[in-house]
Amino acid sequence: MKIEFAPLNIPLARRLQTAAVLQWVLTFLLLAQVCTGIFVILIIRNYWFLYIPYLTWLYFDRRTPEQGGRRSNWVRNWTVWRYFKDYFPIHVLKTWDLNPSHNYIFGFHPHGVLVAGAFGNFCTNYSDFKELFPGCTAYVHLLPFWFWCPFFREYVLSFGAVSVSKRSVSHVLSKEGGGNISVIILGGAKESLDAHPGKFTLFIRQRKGFVKLALTHGASLVPVFSFGENELFKQVSNPEGSWLRTVQEKLQKIMGFALPLFHARGIFQYSFGIVPYRKPIHTVGVQRCSDSPSCSFHTRLLDPTSSATSTRVFISVWPPNSCSADSAPDSRAD
Repeated sequence: MKIEFAPLNIPLARRLQTAAVLQWVLTFLLLAQVCTGIFVILIIRNYWFLYIPYLTWLYFDRRTPEQGGRRSNWVRNWTVWRYFKDYFPIHVLKTWDLNPSHNYIFGFHPHGVLVAGAFGNFCTNYSDFKELFPGCTAYVHLLPFWFWCPFFREYVLSFGAVSVSKRSVSHVLSKEGGGNISVIILGGAKESLDAHPGKFTLFIRQRKGFVKLALTHGASLVPVFSFGENELFKQVSNPEGSWLRTVQEKLQKIMGFALPLFHARGIFQYSFGIVPYRKPIHTVGVQRCSDSPSCSFHTRLLDPTSSATSTRVFISVWPPNSCSADSAPDSRAD
């Protein structure tokens, strides 16, 4: 295989962007295992004065992921996230207001491989989201599993992430004052296995619980589509029925999360590695309903052209001229 190396005269800012994205990928893939390993070592070496207090803290703090979490603006304001956002880049374009006196569910699609769009838009303070929608606070919902990983859970909570359990979503949507947004990646782990460039396979027909919660709490439902999410990585071919897909689906059922075999580019070359490609990420849209049965609204949700939709809002628009893989500015310059 011929290796295509990056030029040497790359601006420092772009090098820092690559480093920021690399640490994010490594954190996503390895930090939970490293933290768990450290905790196991503390137990094996009998550092009871460290792990006993933490286990006590974990017991009393176990409900925090279901009670709005514990975000840290200090962590969300780290400069590394500005470089992370600018790497792709991630854009938010506003074409309609969200009423800060109402609560919302953002049904996010597609999952992609690592959900870079949801993280960049809703888990850091360098997105334009807060300026474009003042008075609104987003809570990204993750699998409860991540909040049982020692030490790692504290890091995840600092970004404003919370559990995806029914109790957690209900807590966010029932908060008084409005402006609270539950961001749910609806397709979940299963959708990540179909995250191939140029292809969108969404899993939504069996996902009705979020609609019921929206109607129960009088929240507005906002389908959000992140264009460009599936262009960041390539996956090893895993069509339905293949041995690889069968193994991945079995592991998903056992562990609760999927293991897509992905690859992209490297740090100093473009031929292989785990650094995502420089592709712009844009996000789409809204439908709202407050008085229809969940099944009826779910049907209308799957048909965005339905005239029965009461309200449609677009949070962000993907420009038509961004559809081409070559549209990303300097996408190959580092």
